[in-house]
Amino acid sequence: MTGGPARVLWLAKGLGRGGAEQLLVNCARHVDRSRFAVEVAYVLPHKDALVPALRAADVPVHCLGAAPGRRWPLRLRALLAERRFDLVHTHMPVPAVAARLLAGRRKLVHTEHNLWERYRLPTRWANALTYRRNDAVIAVSHAVAAGIGRRRPDDGWLTVVHHGPDLGGAPAGPAARRAARAELGLPDDALVIGTVGNLTAKKDQASLLTAFALLRRTRPDARLVLVGAGPLEARLRELAGDGVLFAGSRGDVPALLPGWDVFCLSSRQEGLPVALMEAMTTGLPSVVTRVGGMPEVLDDGVEGRLVPPGDPAGLAAALGGLAADPGLRERMGAAARERSKAFDVAGAQRAIERVYARVLAR
Repeated sequence: MTGGPARVLWLAKGLGRGGAEQLLVNCARHVDRSRFAVEVAYVLPHKDALVPALRAADVPVHCLGAAPGRRWPLRLRALLAERRFDLVHTHMPVPAVAARLLAGRRKLVHTEHNLWERYRLPTRWANALTYRRNDAVIAVSHAVAAGIGRRRPDDGWLTVVHHGPDLGGAPAGPAARRAARAELGLPDDALVIGTVGNLTAKKDQASLLTAFALLRRTRPDARLVLVGAGPLEARLRELAGDGVLFAGSRGDVPALLPGWDVFCLSSRQEGLPVALMEAMTTGLPSVVTRVGGMPEVLDDGVEGRLVPPGDPAGLAAALGGLAADPGLRERMGAAARERSKAFDVAGAQRAIERVYARVLAR
């Protein structure tokens, strides 16, 4: 390592609008530049929605899949040699495996965002065979940490860091509510339920659509907003009934949240979703499934409701309870806003940098 700031590469599969990718943007704004010079590399050229935000934070970004005729692991090896990084911090399993094989004597830190059961079998095997090469691992929740297990005996090898949203300057109040509803074409007096996530089997929006159809039997004024895009969009549109709005992939989610009355996630698997923390920070009550790290930041009956995954009837009942009681929504929303004061993206970045310092000092 040179006498100046340590050179750190954050390596991701893509930089699309996903929770793990958004965490990179959030953390980039809080890096201690006197100690760490951070750059970002990603593999998939078409997943680049967050590249401008990283560059706006003065973080150099490299696309490893941009050059025709050259495979991205070769470009990764060339980038490592050219930029002389001291440490590589990986964020998704496939590029992480490549980094472990190519990093040489460089230090390696990996952030685990998901439970291993989500990964395909070949990915799990490749991960397992190379995982001990990590000098340190960061888990985004205790549930994710439990899934990792003790794959190395070293004390301090595994650290849990709860991240947080970065909503400084986000709109709020009645004017923001009216603007958000106008942007989405929603009636001022409708009950609006919103969700944010890629349209994939993991997020299980199909169960949410079924639950929403049940809710509409007693609340025909209700609207459901789905923010996100993905491979299941066509199928989900076929399942959707009246009152459902597909808003697509959006970069203005913080501006849309004030227009909603309830936030919902019907996921079957999660690490700790940024979207939930953003909703709580906005002061929204939430109905989410009891999976991953969500029970670590939301108590059932306090900031919202926890329901079993894959249970549309239970989801509909929880949504119905909030729909019928504006006072309950207000109390839970206030509790969510209070709980969100513990979400600290700057503090999370400091915790990550302590891991870096420990690893580099060895």
